[in-house]
Amino acid sequence: MSTLPLRPGLEGEEPYGAPELDVPVRLNVNENPYAPSPGVVESIARAAAGAATRLNRYPDRDFPALRRALADYLAAESGVRPDWEGVWAANGSNEVMLHVLQAFGGPGRACLSFTPTYSMYPEYARDTLTDYVTGPRRADFTLDAGAVAAAIERVRPAVILLASPNNPTGTALPLDDVRTVLEAARGNGPAGADGAATDAVVVIDEAYAEFRRPGVPSALELLAESDAAGPRHPHLAVARTMSKAFGMAGLRLGYLTAGRELVNALRVVRLPYHLSALTQAAALAALGHREELMGQVASLRTERDALVAWLRGRGLTAHESDANFVLFGPFEDRDAVFAALLERGVLIRVVGPRGYLRVSIGTPDEMEAFRSALVDILKETRA
Repeated sequence: MSTLPLRPGLEGEEPYGAPELDVPVRLNVNENPYAPSPGVVESIARAAAGAATRLNRYPDRDFPALRRALADYLAAESGVRPDWEGVWAANGSNEVMLHVLQAFGGPGRACLSFTPTYSMYPEYARDTLTDYVTGPRRADFTLDAGAVAAAIERVRPAVILLASPNNPTGTALPLDDVRTVLEAARGNGPAGADGAATDAVVVIDEAYAEFRRPGVPSALELLAESDAAGPRHPHLAVARTMSKAFGMAGLRLGYLTAGRELVNALRVVRLPYHLSALTQAAALAALGHREELMGQVASLRTERDALVAWLRGRGLTAHESDANFVLFGPFEDRDAVFAALLERGVLIRVVGPRGYLRVSIGTPDEMEAFRSALVDILKETRA
């Protein structure tokens, strides 16, 4: 029997992924619970049909039309209009992050993050042969900006990954904390090819940013800051996705906004024609309905805030969230609570700090099913 030459470090690893189970109520992967309207479906179908007539040709390699449309969307959503040449997109924000680590990470270099946080970050590092180094968050899951700065000086990472709002905790980063991190990252990256100091690339992962509460700013505001020398934060990148608030998880379109120099580095490592013509056409069509698709966000925010209050009213800890999910607990045996919910047809997620569970925000009917099931379980466990 032959033995495959598996790359060292992959022994015993399992493919990433949350359980995919056929249950009545799926609240485990932070999807938008509302399907696209018939009008959105028709627009996407029409755009895909048009693209299909040209499938004998390769797609637009650098997709400027899509990048311009994404810049327009960000201007409407955040009030910050980025340079379209500073926008980059790929097959989900996962691939965007992989491009960042391919361009700036690699053997002998480190990626720094702070746990608990998104469970894919170490896999991005592993897949690019980049060391993954973590530091702790505070007990309330916020970041100690001073401790982060000290870790940057100690580790000298090539890339710093910070989710805001953070997954699985829902915690958003104040802009002053991001500024502290950006200043600490100056000159504290790995040595360049000529031995000179570099700036660590700071990626603010805003996959859930559209769900942030009123008054909570986006890190895109920092990208707009400049002085006489030019942009003040050329080592900053802000990642977004169409999977969450936009309700396009099946489309697989993530994107990043940064300075042109940073984006041009990502263009070096991307595979040729990585975004298919069908993906580009569908994304452009969906962006044409941004007001309709984003209209669902307000109702999901309201449902989220009501759930936090309801959980607290049941004697549980539920953390304030700027995302479309809530982390709650603690439970002596969270796996037993997860299993009991699943028996009642409700699928959530076992993830994050010990004792805690995460539930995505669904439709009112789905949330009522979750609450009803949890009430029964709490009665049984507390009897």
